[in-house]
Amino acid sequence: MGKYDNDVKRLLELVGGKENIQAVSHCMTRMRFVLIDQKKADEKAIEELSSVKGTFTQAGQYQVIIGNDVAEFYNEFTKYAGIEGVSKDAVKAAAKTNQNVAQKIMGTLGEIFAPLIPALICGGLVLGFRNVIGEINFFNNGTQSLADISQFWSGMYNFLWLIGEAVFHLLPVGIVWSITKKMGTTQILGIILGLTLVSSQLLNGFSVSSTPADEIPVWDFGFFQVEMIGYQGQVIAAMMAGFVLVYLEKFFKKICPEVISMIVVPFCSLIPAVFIAHTVVGPIGWTIGNAIGDVVYAGLTSDFRFLFAAVFGLLYAPLVMTGLHHMTNAIDSQLLNTPAQSTILWPMIALSNIAQGSSVLAMSVLQKKNERAQQVNVPACISCYLGVTEPALFGVNLKYVFPLVCGMIGSCCAAMISVGFGVEALSIGVGGLPGILSIKPEYWLIFLLAMAVAIVVPFTLTFIVGRVKLSREDRFGKDNIVPAVEAAVSEDSAEAADVKELKSILDGRVMPVEEAPDDVFSQKIMGDGVAIEPSNTVVTAPADCDVSVVMADTGHACGLTLPNGLELLIHVGVDTVDMGGDGFKLLVNEGDHVKAGQKLIEFDPEKIKAAGHPCTTMLIVTAEGSAANIQMHSGIDAKAGETTVISWD
Repeated sequence: MGKYDNDVKRLLELVGGKENIQAVSHCMTRMRFVLIDQKKADEKAIEELSSVKGTFTQAGQYQVIIGNDVAEFYNEFTKYAGIEGVSKDAVKAAAKTNQNVAQKIMGTLGEIFAPLIPALICGGLVLGFRNVIGEINFFNNGTQSLADISQFWSGMYNFLWLIGEAVFHLLPVGIVWSITKKMGTTQILGIILGLTLVSSQLLNGFSVSSTPADEIPVWDFGFFQVEMIGYQGQVIAAMMAGFVLVYLEKFFKKICPEVISMIVVPFCSLIPAVFIAHTVVGPIGWTIGNAIGDVVYAGLTSDFRFLFAAVFGLLYAPLVMTGLHHMTNAIDSQLLNTPAQSTILWPMIALSNIAQGSSVLAMSVLQKKNERAQQVNVPACISCYLGVTEPALFGVNLKYVFPLVCGMIGSCCAAMISVGFGVEALSIGVGGLPGILSIKPEYWLIFLLAMAVAIVVPFTLTFIVGRVKLSREDRFGKDNIVPAVEAAVSEDSAEAADVKELKSILDGRVMPVEEAPDDVFSQKIMGDGVAIEPSNTVVTAPADCDVSVVMADTGHACGLTLPNGLELLIHVGVDTVDMGGDGFKLLVNEGDHVKAGQKLIEFDPEKIKAAGHPCTTMLIVTAEGSAANIQMHSGIDAKAGETTVISWD
């Protein structure tokens, strides 16, 4: 009988049986299923299994979070079910067969914009800070800003535009790069094509509307002319140009002999792509983008704007769950490219984040004695208030339904206030409560009112409905939901069990795990810990411990157990299981006893980055053992084996 015999049998039954499984794989923490009919999966019953820490659906995959022992669980599951596991790439490929055309398009759009989101958030914060120091007249009876009275802040105001311009005006470079990355073609060619769209040789796209037609510069080819117009801030045109390059490169790779492909393919792909971008798809994309922006802007400023706002505010959260919300990134970016250079759409998105977070806050209050529920509620609420709604939507609100509806109602009310008073944002990317930094200063008071509505209405409705709808078990949990951790420490290991701290496993910057670029880690589903941006390439043991589990095939992760029962997960990079072990060298085996500072994993950061993954490495406490009052030490530069990153009593 296996360790997880009962849970394995039960899970197979709850996912709909062997006949409902199209493919199954696993990574360091999760079972990844492609189910023929996802409706057959009993999510509530699955989450009640003692081995399961949570579930979610992403990109056509039904993922069941197990933890450090996922490899053992997976082996027992596939053996019992009589199913042969496949690679993660095969699972992804199979998952796409569960998606319709619209889902595939939205999935592709989402994967294009996802790598750009950190830059958009950073750029939004920068422009928000510029608003504070240069656009708000705090001084001399409301006639001067901080930049007006201080040379330092005047210089800072001008300096920060360097970043704002790079993010929003030069956005086509990032878009074309992301398309080539997503489609698996040459990324540097994408960057070059993007640069040709925003070159300083061209008339800046933001100046076109104010430039007389006869003063627009042209390339004169004798029998025809091409206007030298830049596509600063243009989204649709950049996307169309990017796909032209991708398919040209794929075509020439297919027909070109390997011996000359290094020379012929880039030349024959890039030059036609640049020409087509400026003569065909650029003008078409410009027209389409402006038309979309004009239609949305007209709707937001028309006599029917309250209705438009009500519908958008009500439906934005469901859009997030379908992935269709990624289209709003393109629309918002296009609105920023209008003469007004502002968007009325983004404030509603920030308010929707806040509204859904407020529903989760009410659930947290209602379930304050349900320890297992709080493990999801608290991080989901925090992430929602900071602009990331998926954990709250899938982990809490959709699970109970009524918090989702209450949040939608609050978002609807707040959106009507925002649009009714014409609240505008100067940038996008900063959602939730920090979203006020992207709002034009003259609208701050109105936006604060809308924020208050987005907090109070969902919280009140959810709390009232929850007191009636939630069962006693939902409110207070089962006594045995979270079994107590019992750690037996022998007398021989007493001295080792007295260890009260963990040293850094890498040289680098230590961040709160909430900043990890992976929801499973950032939402602490696996447990609390720290994330490290490494500056070296060797992972070392944080203390004397035993190696409890390793990913032998991929070498990118391992689990450790200390004598006091504290269990750790080390995970190098994000989604690096995709690399199949390329770039990793595992230096220990399962069952080894290692000393503090002993080498565990070597990795090649260049290969990780080339594969399109972050190198961020997680050190997660998956079980506390007998440790108490565990504290994380982040916001520091650490030295492997020397700097304390986790400590306890």
